[in-house]
Amino acid sequence: MHDFVVTVVAFIVLIGLMVIVHEFGHFAVAKLCRVRVEAFSFGFGPRLFGFKYGETDYKVCLLPLGGYVKMTGENPAEGDVTHDPDAFTSHPRWQRMLIGVAGPAANFILAFVLMFVYFAFINEVPSVQPVLEWVQPGSVADNAGFKPGDTIASFGALTNPDLGAVQMAIEEHPGTTVPVTVVRGGQSVSFPLSLPSASEELQSNTLGFPRIFQEPFTLSEVTSGSAAAEAGLHAGDQILAVDGYAFHPLLPMISYLSYGKGKPVTLTVRTEQGAQRTVVVHPRQQGNSWLIGVRAAAPKVAPALRRAPLGPGKAYSHAMDMCVMETKGIGQILGKLISHQASVKQLSGPVGIAVAAGEAAQTQDWGSKFGLAAEISLNLGILNLLPFPILDGGMILFLLIESLIRRDISMRVKEYIYQGAFVLIIVFFAFVIFNDVSNLPFIAKMRQ
Repeated sequence: MHDFVVTVVAFIVLIGLMVIVHEFGHFAVAKLCRVRVEAFSFGFGPRLFGFKYGETDYKVCLLPLGGYVKMTGENPAEGDVTHDPDAFTSHPRWQRMLIGVAGPAANFILAFVLMFVYFAFINEVPSVQPVLEWVQPGSVADNAGFKPGDTIASFGALTNPDLGAVQMAIEEHPGTTVPVTVVRGGQSVSFPLSLPSASEELQSNTLGFPRIFQEPFTLSEVTSGSAAAEAGLHAGDQILAVDGYAFHPLLPMISYLSYGKGKPVTLTVRTEQGAQRTVVVHPRQQGNSWLIGVRAAAPKVAPALRRAPLGPGKAYSHAMDMCVMETKGIGQILGKLISHQASVKQLSGPVGIAVAAGEAAQTQDWGSKFGLAAEISLNLGILNLLPFPILDGGMILFLLIESLIRRDISMRVKEYIYQGAFVLIIVFFAFVIFNDVSNLPFIAKMRQ
């Protein structure tokens, strides 16, 4: 019951923040353009309380799932309001486009601000002993001489450093060569490590994949129809080894699968009942990665962390890099969905977001909380820019078409298009919720 309450509250707070910021973007630019804003609402449904200032009713409503901005004339169903100089449709198309773009832009700004605050004032790094559990052949780590199982005893001027200190030293000295000593089989081995200058390469494969968690990871979700599902894996299973390698976080396993390029892997699995078995899984390609269709649950024992704030300059760079990489990732996923290279079953809707929000709320680290909020904000901004009626991108598309043909599209035509789009959105929304619910652990168990 406690987990359910935390999940619901975390979902309401997260979605409420994302949507209110989005709507505030529309509101602020509408006010600047002197469009009449009739209401700025936190929540939906019956009005609970609020106040009216000028022409706008600032109110809190019963259902706290986001909010909305009501501008005079923005809804085609209101009819012709062109006689009203303060109506949305009475303003130049370029102003209406700015108002439409402002909502998604506010979400992009929020994502950046969240990550800037995190990196500048928090930036938790693992204070665990740096032990490597997977080194991808051909990587910077492999070329330098790192091997799985190595423990880093010294890194440059650092002696017995924790993983966070090593990671920060790598970021602070790109393009240089540092002396490294590792303990391998009880013996000390020293060699030089040439650090690449590209930040992306530094983050991805400089050290290989150090062990962060002490426990093997447990599956929180197995996507229906995926390679893992076909192999008989279920939510709650614990992955003890992959071809004999014990991967504690999920990331090194993904690297291992991608290096194998689809080669079948043998997984040693422990079920929730404690039984141990082996299964053979055939990974499937998704972009540059090979995956099996699983998600890992938050670890029961969190890794030891310490704070190492980066300061404004580095925080700006890290926050910008994170937002750019996440935006590119979302774009790639959308491209794969359109080209049928990925399944819509991989999408998460409200239920999936709620589960993720609940898990993040219960973790001890701030990185997962800030990271999830930034990710959701970017997703909301990008999805709203899609050229689909009802969404901001659809409105912008209509305005662009009207600018090209130099006349307004018929209100009746718009109404038909919006009605059809609304039906499609509802059907898609229902499908995503069904997919979310079907992947919940207790539902998955019922299907076993």
